[in-house]
Amino acid sequence: MLTIVGGIYREKCMRPYRDEIYGSAGRAASAIAKLGGAVALHGYMNDNTQEVLAARAIEENFQVLPSRASSIVAFRYSHALARPNFRVLDCDLPPIEVRADHVVRYGMLEGTAVVHADFAVYDPQNMHLPESFHRNGSTANHLAVVLNRYEACALLGERGLDPEKTAARIAEQERAEVVILKMGPQGALVWHAGKIDRIPAYATTRVWKIGSGDQFVANFAYEWIEKNSPPVEAADRASRATAYYVQTGIFPDPAELNAFKPEPILVSDRYVAGHRPRVYLAGPFFTLGQRWVIKQARDCLRDMGLDVFSPIHDVGPGPASTVVTKDLDGIEDCELMLAIADGLDSGTVYEIGYARRSGKPVVVYAESESEEDCKMMMGSDCFMRDDFVSAIYQTAWVAASL
Repeated sequence: MLTIVGGIYREKCMRPYRDEIYGSAGRAASAIAKLGGAVALHGYMNDNTQEVLAARAIEENFQVLPSRASSIVAFRYSHALARPNFRVLDCDLPPIEVRADHVVRYGMLEGTAVVHADFAVYDPQNMHLPESFHRNGSTANHLAVVLNRYEACALLGERGLDPEKTAARIAEQERAEVVILKMGPQGALVWHAGKIDRIPAYATTRVWKIGSGDQFVANFAYEWIEKNSPPVEAADRASRATAYYVQTGIFPDPAELNAFKPEPILVSDRYVAGHRPRVYLAGPFFTLGQRWVIKQARDCLRDMGLDVFSPIHDVGPGPASTVVTKDLDGIEDCELMLAIADGLDSGTVYEIGYARRSGKPVVVYAESESEEDCKMMMGSDCFMRDDFVSAIYQTAWVAASL
């Protein structure tokens, strides 16, 4: 049995619309149960949360072991890559004590979990103040730590280390048998017994981002602990399970995962060496809503480490005699384009054609336009996406391949 302890939260997304009670631990319980694993779920729950999870547990076949809370944290997203709004009303709740052979522990906002295990997988779930696994008295004979580079740097209190040294330092500090360092389009680095391996991230045509990291950790834990798979093999299967989840929004059973054959994301040598292609961000910016979408896209791309040329930010509004040459020079200076095409603004359509004629890759986000209206874009091999987050990720993946 896998014992899971961590946050159980309400997650509400405006577009695409979702309103669900999962959180890291709740999602892991459903994911592992779908794989056929036996699961015991610990977490802070109020009456409503406990009722929802009890009903789900009957349907999906896992145990619910609640720790009392008067409220739960609710995350509200405008889209799945947005920074969520949330409040923690119950703070510093008594620690959840867990003793079990096999444990998955996620970091929590409202408290902590003290675990004593033979095998444990730990995801700190905090980019700013991640907690060391052992700091609260937790112990494990065999520990795997799964985290991204931001969390790793914060946990070490040091930046600028290369990924290999970062993973080795985390292993030493946390007394971990396995360290998995997630690296975006570059997949993940797996440190085990002093050896470094890499596994790819996998491409999808859609991306449901919320909970993707939880899915990775849950699937890795199931494969490594319950199925006794080697860490690299377990991490690769977890990466493919994550791709299935972000593509479909659902958890795969073993047969579905075995049949799922996504393509690895291609990453160029110069991207690995640190080069980040510049993205031209095309789109109308004449209304408040249009400017909000442009700013969201710019912020998301920059958060992914990409350099962005945005006409409204880098040139500004003005007459054709002032802005057109600068905008076209911006396209020439960029290596790819993300175009916000809803509304089929004439300037944006012109920029798409100019970029394609120049041989530059173009990702087109068009949520409400017909296939007929997008025929020229589709026929010129643009990457067509009808979901904002999927378009952002496709842009990042294309950039990584250049």
